[in-house]
Amino acid sequence: MRINIAKRAPPGPATADKKASSRYPFAVELPDSATVDELKAAVAKQVSSLQPDRQRLTFGEKKEALELGSSLSKYGIKHGDTVFVKDLGPQIGWQTVFYIEYFGPIVFHFIVYNFQSLFYGQSFEHSDVQRRVYLLIMAHFIKRELETAFVHRFSHGTMPLINVFKNSFHYHMLSGLNLAYWVYGPSTAQGTPLAAKLGSPVLLALLTGVFLFAEVSNLSTHITLRNLRPPGTRVRRVPHGYGFDLVSCPNYLFETIAWVAVAAMTRSLASVLFLVVSTGQMYLWAVKKHRQYKREFADYPKSRKAMIPYML
Repeated sequence: MRINIAKRAPPGPATADKKASSRYPFAVELPDSATVDELKAAVAKQVSSLQPDRQRLTFGEKKEALELGSSLSKYGIKHGDTVFVKDLGPQIGWQTVFYIEYFGPIVFHFIVYNFQSLFYGQSFEHSDVQRRVYLLIMAHFIKRELETAFVHRFSHGTMPLINVFKNSFHYHMLSGLNLAYWVYGPSTAQGTPLAAKLGSPVLLALLTGVFLFAEVSNLSTHITLRNLRPPGTRVRRVPHGYGFDLVSCPNYLFETIAWVAVAAMTRSLASVLFLVVSTGQMYLWAVKKHRQYKREFADYPKSRKAMIPYML
């Protein structure tokens, strides 16, 4: 069958800079059983700069995005129909993005904690809480780097390069420099009244236990998700087991619990700020994934919530 490829015109009056390139529209020939992957490959053959990862294909008045791995017939696309393409711009691999995101906090926490005079103009002995939080946060982000290398299987190969700067700001600044600066400062150093108030051995041990429970649980859910997708595929299945019988995204739930423990240990506005921002973002991601599951799988458990058991 023949599929026409065009660029959707931007809203507003036509101007010289808004007109589609002279190469559009064009047509590609595909078998009747063709998939979105085959269509993207055919477009890339016609426009060498528009490799599959850079393409966003939509169809119909509702501009429904065509998902990789799906057949064109799923969207009702037939001979002579027109599919619209958008160039997403330069791309970067998701695995590389994760490495960059999680490496930033490791660097910032290490530097702020170990080179006090650069940031505070003085040297001092860290309190028990500061030492504990430093170890836990470093362990958290090293764990995330190791998961990126050995656990995660990515359903999307790339993302727009420009987005890495936005994503990195969240991690590098909020959970990196800002959190480290306020948590490791002299106001809660060894010997200060605030350090004595925060440094209850029983409370510190309890919150450390909560943090470690959350981290191990988070790793468990990531392994469950990994095992759902065979290597080199984009297969999606309904996850079951620990955490998943209550919510669609227990990995986000357990990560939130870990940062609640950090905020409770430090009682710092910086840790509360990161907790609020990160939890809000993870909740939005969870809602989106929850809706995808429900839309894609007719038998998806109705009792599951998106991220917070029995609530949200």
